Amino acid sequence: MTKVYIGMSADLLHPGHLNIIEQARKYAGDNGEVVVGLLTDKAIASYKRLPYMSWEQRKIVVEAVKGVSRVIAQETLDYVPNLEKEKPDFVLHGDDWKTGVQAPTRQRIIDVMATWGGKVVDIPYTQGISSTQLNNVLKEVGTTPAIRLQRLRRLLNAKDIVRVMEAHNGLSGLIVEQTQVNNNGKKDEFDAIWISSLTQATAKAKPDNGFLDASTRIAALSEILDVTTKPIIYDGDSGGPAEHFAFTVKELERLGVSAIIIEDKVGLKKNSLFGTEVKQQQDTIENFCDKIATGKANQVTDDFMIIARIESLILEQGMDDAINRAKAYLEAGADGIMIHSRAKVFDEIKEFARLYNKLPNRKPLVVVPSSYAQVTEEELIENNINIVIYANQMLRAAYPAMVNVAKSILEHHRAKEASEDYCMSIREIINLIPGGKVIERK
Repeated sequence: MTKVYIGMSADLLHPGHLNIIEQARKYAGDNGEVVVGLLTDKAIASYKRLPYMSWEQRKIVVEAVKGVSRVIAQETLDYVPNLEKEKPDFVLHGDDWKTGVQAPTRQRIIDVMATWGGKVVDIPYTQGISSTQLNNVLKEVGTTPAIRLQRLRRLLNAKDIVRVMEAHNGLSGLIVEQTQVNNNGKKDEFDAIWISSLTQATAKAKPDNGFLDASTRIAALSEILDVTTKPIIYDGDSGGPAEHFAFTVKELERLGVSAIIIEDKVGLKKNSLFGTEVKQQQDTIENFCDKIATGKANQVTDDFMIIARIESLILEQGMDDAINRAKAYLEAGADGIMIHSRAKVFDEIKEFARLYNKLPNRKPLVVVPSSYAQVTEEELIENNINIVIYANQMLRAAYPAMVNVAKSILEHHRAKEASEDYCMSIREIINLIPGGKVIERK
């Protein structure tokens, strides 16, 4: 019996995939089989964005394609573990992998297949089909609250660390949604969006003391939801009274927000990075646990996450207090812990992570490296930290850029220098906005 192996992501099944399956069926013959190694979420997320559909959903789709005999999980980008188990006669792939970053993978497969007489067959690339274009179309179509809501938990299961960037309006949300860089063949982008009370307030020239009411913050959140598809983590400050927090949870979950982070402080809000320089009061463990439990009791799905933010290190209450609170908050139902620090080095957070990782009921750990900005994501991964939030850099960058433009116009009594040195073109800004793209006349 001839066996043919195909590795694929199959998130957006298109004619190119169907052509390879059809060719595989021909190589297998009437009595052979076509085995599809379907890449897991974790395998795909290691080099590009998380797929829209889960592995289980993609498996159902691929199994329904005529000519597919079996679908198995391919846990890594490396085909070899599955090939050594299956010992196929042929491996089929589009010929676009003969050059570029996939070429070494192809050669490794050729070498392994040769050990039992198997062969690699390169199928001519199907012209006119682009996964990138299809992804862009999907982004323009948008997403649903349910799909967005579930996405953060999927990311946590698939990635070593979830990378989150702050947005405070629709435009900054678009930047987080669209920005990506290519690092040695791997596409790096932000996984989720942080809705910060600090930056939302600052963007409206209001103090970061809870002045913005819930309706105002939800309106800004809606701007971001309209133009993005990535999961949202919402900065809930203290969450307010437990009775109010219950309604906040219901509203955010209904909108498709994936998580809320609430801090264990009471009284008029003061930014944590002021530490003990201003009067700040930490909530009691009992009261904060009651708030967490109230929130969990009022959510509808199992996907929504309530993450407890611990202020013990900020308020100089010590490491023991921070760990004791983490234990209590997890027992109360928190879906994760955020540990905050205003130290200039990573040591304090690193020690907390070491102790936290030993807890039997450990759940995702979140950090916000605003003061210890020199820490790398690789260091965070080494310490088993699951989510990193870049909580305010977008707004902090926007302000000096706008000041420079204003100064340049005042200094030169014209806009030429500001436009050339600091500004994107009008055409670029129009094309950035969904629905505003300039259509060229032929």
